[in-house]
Amino acid sequence: MSLPTLSSDQAEAWDTLAAVLEEAGIDLTAEEIHPPEPGKGRVIAVIGKAGSGKTLLLAELTRALKDAGVELISGDYEGKKKKDRRTVAVLAPTNKAAFVLRMRGVPATTIHRILYTPVYDPEYERIAEWLVGVGERPQIPELTEEALDRAKASYDLHASIPGALAAAGLRGSDFIRGWKRREDPLDVGLIDESSMLDERQFEDLREIFPVLILFGDPAQLAPVGQSGEMVFDRLATSQKLILHRIHRQADDSPILDLAHALADPALDFAGFERMVQDAAARDPRVVWAERVDSDLMAQSPVLVWRNATRVKLIQAFRTAYGAPPDALLPGEPLICDGLELPLKHRKKRIDLEARGLIKGAQVVYLGPGRKPGFSRLHVIGAEDPRLSAASIVKIEMPDVEEPFIPFPAPMGAAFLHGAAVTIHKAQGSQWPDVQIFAPDISAAAWSNRTEAGIPLWKRLAYVGITRAQERLFWVVRSRLARPSGPLSIEHLPQAAPLLELKAQSDED
Repeated sequence: MSLPTLSSDQAEAWDTLAAVLEEAGIDLTAEEIHPPEPGKGRVIAVIGKAGSGKTLLLAELTRALKDAGVELISGDYEGKKKKDRRTVAVLAPTNKAAFVLRMRGVPATTIHRILYTPVYDPEYERIAEWLVGVGERPQIPELTEEALDRAKASYDLHASIPGALAAAGLRGSDFIRGWKRREDPLDVGLIDESSMLDERQFEDLREIFPVLILFGDPAQLAPVGQSGEMVFDRLATSQKLILHRIHRQADDSPILDLAHALADPALDFAGFERMVQDAAARDPRVVWAERVDSDLMAQSPVLVWRNATRVKLIQAFRTAYGAPPDALLPGEPLICDGLELPLKHRKKRIDLEARGLIKGAQVVYLGPGRKPGFSRLHVIGAEDPRLSAASIVKIEMPDVEEPFIPFPAPMGAAFLHGAAVTIHKAQGSQWPDVQIFAPDISAAAWSNRTEAGIPLWKRLAYVGITRAQERLFWVVRSRLARPSGPLSIEHLPQAAPLLELKAQSDED
């Protein structure tokens, strides 16, 4: 096996992880696998701030596991179980976080897609078996040889069964019959953005994976309701691998420099803003902005601390684009706020969640569906992003207690507007350009609140700043720039005909 080039702290973490996996029967050096031994469960956390190389380590570990013969479980399809097989899954809490990993070449899926597995139509399952290398090339009357060739080329490139079948002209409703809770455990789970995990998710993962390796950033915000603690905070010292060194990009990142400057205990908010202003004067990747850019709000949300700020910015955004108070415009961004379905619709809940409509998912409204109460939607980061679903869209208004709901659906997927979101909800996501509403960070500084012993404003600023991949806009005034043109959906990837997902009972 060719080892990656690692820094000293990464190499130390690698050696520890390799030893843990060897104890579990997976020898990365010899590229050999052995049957798992009962009672060998372990939880290890790889902890480091932005730029410390966590993603590099995760990617190299995934590659080494595959080279050793460990089967990658993607959540798309799981073939017939082979004797003495060993498995690994790369997971993230949200679709957007998984999408960020996939864009970096790491075949990630969501935690939900591993907890619930698809049930395939037997006819099309033969294609999946062929693609993963456990079956012969099938003969399917509905598909031409050219369509199968397209499926194979897609799978070789992306390792996605739904993506491959979509390339052949099929969609999920053609080949997936339903979803079931996973019964059989797997082997190794690699969990990115583990600072977002709550206790229930952590326990679910421990039931499935005897070896669980968490990758997380201790400087981020802890899940709501966990008293500022993350699940890896409670692990023993021997279970934590700390990456101290910050690896600069080849062209140096002023955004990461600002994020890491927040670790200085002597730095106050006024001093930090002077650093932002200095960075903006010498590097175009940091922008000292006098107003919010409404064009950017349609692509990525403004990040705020207070809900009241969020609602005011959303209302200003809708007014700037001329959105009517009782309807949505195509192109308006939304955030999934969960599914409002009774227990008898459990199967439909699983179906919607598996297709990407989980709490926190970022969605673009495409227009009304064919049925009253339905919306056509594009789920950002989902592998099959376009669908139509019964929707409850809550449009919040300043100083109005109850939100306005423009659609008559009594149940379905619930949404909040996504032109602005709290920094808490933005964790796990990244965008090329990010706007941070600085007056809210200032308000947090004035509040003198702390979280886990760290000033809250520093945690908020750190999380917000590290959401930016290319440019950071530090917005210092409560003003909104006029949009340069109407809202559009032209920038979204085109897809096949939309899936109609209606709520139905288990007896239907």
